Amino acid sequence: MSKSNNKLTLIVKFVTFLILISMTSNTEVYSQSKTIKFEEEILENGLTVIYNVDKSAPIISTVLHYKVGSKDENPNRTGFAHFFEHLMFEATDHIPRATIDRYVNEAGGTLNAHTSFDETVYKFTLPSNELKLALWIESSRLRSLQVAAEGVETQRGVVKEERKVRYENAPYGSMLEKMMSNLFKNGSYSWTPIGSAEHIEKATVKEFKEFYDNFYVPNNGVLVISGDFNVGDAKKYVNEYFGFHTKAVDPIRAPFKLDPITTEYREDVIDDKAQLPGLFIGYRGAKIGEDDYYSLNLLTNILAVGESSRMYKKLVDEEKLAVQTALYPLSLQNSGAILLVGIPTPGKDIKDLEEAIYEEINDVIKNGVTNEELEKSKNIQEVEAITSNKNTLNKAMALARYKTYFGDANLINTELDKYLAVTKEDIKRVAKKYLGNNKRVVLNYLPKSSK
Repeated sequence: MSKSNNKLTLIVKFVTFLILISMTSNTEVYSQSKTIKFEEEILENGLTVIYNVDKSAPIISTVLHYKVGSKDENPNRTGFAHFFEHLMFEATDHIPRATIDRYVNEAGGTLNAHTSFDETVYKFTLPSNELKLALWIESSRLRSLQVAAEGVETQRGVVKEERKVRYENAPYGSMLEKMMSNLFKNGSYSWTPIGSAEHIEKATVKEFKEFYDNFYVPNNGVLVISGDFNVGDAKKYVNEYFGFHTKAVDPIRAPFKLDPITTEYREDVIDDKAQLPGLFIGYRGAKIGEDDYYSLNLLTNILAVGESSRMYKKLVDEEKLAVQTALYPLSLQNSGAILLVGIPTPGKDIKDLEEAIYEEINDVIKNGVTNEELEKSKNIQEVEAITSNKNTLNKAMALARYKTYFGDANLINTELDKYLAVTKEDIKRVAKKYLGNNKRVVLNYLPKSSK
C-alpha cells in the first residue's frame, strides 16, 4: 500500500474513532434464532440485577450501567461523568490506589468503562470462578470511592491530557464539539462527554463529591451478570456485596433541554493539523427505540456501509470525488444525530463533494431504494446480531441498556423484528423527514495551506 493510501486510511480510522468515543452502542441488535434467557430482581435498595447464564465458555462478564451521562451535568461543570469513568479506577475505602487493574489482570481478566451523553458503564470479563472479585470491586466503588485530593488531582491531569490528545492536538479534533454545539445549540446534548478543560480545572473536590453522592447510588444502576455461573450462588453473592447499601433519594438531574434546529449552520475551519480537507455534515435524527430509528439505521447501511453502498460506489468509484465516505447514526436517549463524512480526492473541490452527497440523498427521497438494497441492509443487521449473541459482554451491555432506557430487558430477543418490519416506503419517508432539508450543520475542515 502506498504512503498516500496509508495516510487516507489513518484519517478515516481517526474520524471513526473520534465519533465512536462519544457514541452509545445502541445500534447492536440480537437475533431471535436463539432466545436469550435471563432472570431479574430488584434489591430493596433499588439496584436492578439481571442474570444471564451462558455455559458456552468458562467466563463471566459483569456490567454496571449507571444512568448518568454528560446530558445530566451542570452546563457550567461539564465533563464530570467522564471524569468519574477515570476516578472509579482510583482508590476506595477497601481497595488501595492503583490496584484494581492489577487485581483483575492477575485473575486473568479484563476491565474497561465508557461514558456517553446518556450513560456511564463499567465492565469486567473474568474467569467464571472470579465472579466475587468483580462484585466486590463494583460494590466498593458504588458507595465507598475515595473522592479525595490525591486521586482527583491525578485524574484531573489524566483527563486534561486525554483531551489534548483526542481533541486539541488531533486533525479534525474540534469537529464533534463544533457539530454538537451547533446541532443541539444551548441544549443538553450541546457539549461532548469529554467536557470543558476549564470546567474540570476549576472544579473542587467538594463538587466532585456532590456529583458522586448524587448519581452513584444503587437505585441509579443496573447490574448484569452474563456467563458461566449458578444463579442461586450469584444471587447470594449479590446480596452479600450489594444488599447492605441503603437506598438513596432519586438523583437530582439538570433539566433536559432540546430546542429545535431551524436553519443551517456552516463554518470553514482552518486546521493546521489536517493534511487533507474533510467535510462533515450533521442532521438531527430519531431517538433510540422510535420506529424511525430502525429505518434510519437501515438507510445508513444502504447509503454508506461498505464498498457496495451508494455513496461509495458513486462518489469514490465512479466520480472519484472522494477517497472515502461514511455515515454515522449517533444514538441518543432523547434525540439522535446523523453525521456524514467525506474526504475529497486531492485536487477535487470540497463543494462538489458536498453537492454530490445531497444528490445521493435526494435520489433516495425521490426514487426510494430497491428490494435488493433493503434486503441487504437487513442482512447486515442480522449478521451483526448473530455475532453479538456469542459474546457475554455484549449481551450484558445490551440487557443493561434495554432495561435502563425502555424498562424491558426482553427487547434483546424482540428488537430485530423492528428492523425486519421496515419497508421501502419507510426508508423513503425518513430520508425526506431527516435529511431532506437544510436544517443541518456543515463543517469544512481545510489544511492550513488552503487558507
